[in-house]
Amino acid sequence: MRPNGVRAASVRRVVNASRGRFSVAACTRAALDGRGFQQKLCVFGPVFVYHTAMDPRIERILPWTKKPHMDGYIHPAFDRVAQLLREQLSATPGGAAVCIYHRGECVVDLWGGARDAEGRAWQADTMSPSFSTTKGIASTLLHIMVDRELLDYDAPVSRYWPEFAQAGKERVTVRHVLAHQSGLYHIRQMVDRAQRMVDWDYMIQAIEQTEPVHPPGERTGYHGLTYGYLVGEILQRVTGKPFRQLVQEELVDPLELDGMYIGAPSEELYRAADLIWPSPSRLQPYLPRGFTRGLLGFSAPALNQGARLFGLELDVQSILDSLAPRGISSFDFGANATLRASIPAANGLFTARSLARVYAALAGGGELDGVQLLSRKTLRRAMRRQRRGSKLAVIPFDMRWRLGYHGVFTTQGSPRNAFGHFGFGGSGAWADPSRNLSVAMVVNAGLGTPFGDLRIARISAAALSAVDARPTTSRSGVPKPKRSSSSAKGRRAGEKSRGRTPRPRNIPAAKPA
Repeated sequence: MRPNGVRAASVRRVVNASRGRFSVAACTRAALDGRGFQQKLCVFGPVFVYHTAMDPRIERILPWTKKPHMDGYIHPAFDRVAQLLREQLSATPGGAAVCIYHRGECVVDLWGGARDAEGRAWQADTMSPSFSTTKGIASTLLHIMVDRELLDYDAPVSRYWPEFAQAGKERVTVRHVLAHQSGLYHIRQMVDRAQRMVDWDYMIQAIEQTEPVHPPGERTGYHGLTYGYLVGEILQRVTGKPFRQLVQEELVDPLELDGMYIGAPSEELYRAADLIWPSPSRLQPYLPRGFTRGLLGFSAPALNQGARLFGLELDVQSILDSLAPRGISSFDFGANATLRASIPAANGLFTARSLARVYAALAGGGELDGVQLLSRKTLRRAMRRQRRGSKLAVIPFDMRWRLGYHGVFTTQGSPRNAFGHFGFGGSGAWADPSRNLSVAMVVNAGLGTPFGDLRIARISAAALSAVDARPTTSRSGVPKPKRSSSSAKGRRAGEKSRGRTPRPRNIPAAKPA
């Protein structure tokens, strides 16, 4: 018997797969040997691979023994995704989860690393704050209401939200909002401090009283923090329901999602990963600490002129207005009070599995596992690239905006038909209907840009390569409906892909720490 204080919690992973059809059943067999070891059989590749992950307590004492904890399952065609995720977990602090759906089936479901600075392992049901990835979910809800004819993209917002018409906003349409062309990105001029963002009523009133910085449609300016209130209030007006209730009723319940909150209940917060910043000080979500003060120490015209030397048409003041309300450097996006609030542009708490299922429905023509989120007609309208304004603000390059989604970038280029939304710190999710593919990643450590970083770009590239190497079913537009399989293997795969937290048999469910 080992002393309790030094009980080895090594995990011996047996990884085995064939080149045949993906079998989820192979990922369910596990046994405990009663001495602190777990033996798991999971599908990763054509050979057996043994991996040992040490207990975090031992790693802190003997750091050279550290190897990245990683769990889950994967189709053998996507083994490059597993390799990349393991490399990323080895190179960066914190943890991550990746989930990929192809042709309506879950082919990748991996998680690993640490969920907090203490080194506690990321679990199958761990959720992570995902910043602007939240915007894609809010946008999807709005498209659902358009599909039900409760909203019209080209109708003025004031038709549904009468108080919005004041201060020169009567011509702003729903399309302007979704395409980031309403001229209402300047949150820094709307509120006196960032903490106001947790007060929905205050933010709505502030938006109602604000004059746009430009006529609607004139510019494309990223609404980094105000987007969610605009979309969310429109939805609340046409449905009469709170935004968080719409997330639950329209997405979580029908798709059987295991972790998707924009305004999380207190009893679910134990599943939230802690945000781990690269320095002890708390950093603001889009700009490094002190960056705002540094920029304000110079004149905006001087900084704009300097950017032109590098070929960028930079509007510094618009960046500050959109992304840096006063006090943002001390605003904690990972605090329980923040996660309990609804900030539909920036505080979604997600599992990668839930994000992937939502986007899998979009990739599959609006339907997944018999649940129809959108009609094909509305989906085509939603994914159509929008005409950009004559000038760019906030983001100095073309994001190829759709209606609430942007184009997708990978390290192997930008797939033409793909759309989604990435977030600060590295999270993101997207769909490609021409490939019937969805990819989602959540992380709890990193900075990057307001639209993710190279981690998700590399994962996405690996997913594209794997999909393009498989036999194809549709290569243009929204794919035709997939015929359901009646085989036992098909039924089992369907059961595993329905959003329930996958875990090997005989392994207890995750519990609060």
